[in-house]
Amino acid sequence: MKTEFCKVDEALSILVGKWKPIILLHLFNEGTLRFSELKRLMPDITQKMLTKQLRELETEDIIDRVVYPQVPPKVEYSISEYGKSLQPVLNVMHEWGSAHTKHMQEKRNRKNLEQSS
Repeated sequence: MKTEFCKVDEALSILVGKWKPIILLHLFNEGTLRFSELKRLMPDITQKMLTKQLRELETEDIIDRVVYPQVPPKVEYSISEYGKSLQPVLNVMHEWGSAHTKHMQEKRNRKNLEQSS
């Protein structure tokens, strides 16, 4: 793959951020969720940050946002048809992250054993 044609940076620009993968994980696992449900599932995220991350994902056509004309307004979020194509990518990233965590733990354990000998 030629570096000038590499689009990894494009993919990462859509997924990067502390909250986007977590938002996507909840939507993939739970299906359609209201804003308040997402907020409840992620108690450490601010309302402003959740709104920002959802808007960015919506702009990239990764999630769908549906507003129901009622009082108070009801807004639901779900993975778009196009966004569903990310699931295998996120699965591979999860698997790599799990393997990396295990690798680093084993490395720390080896280092600790060497230092204690």
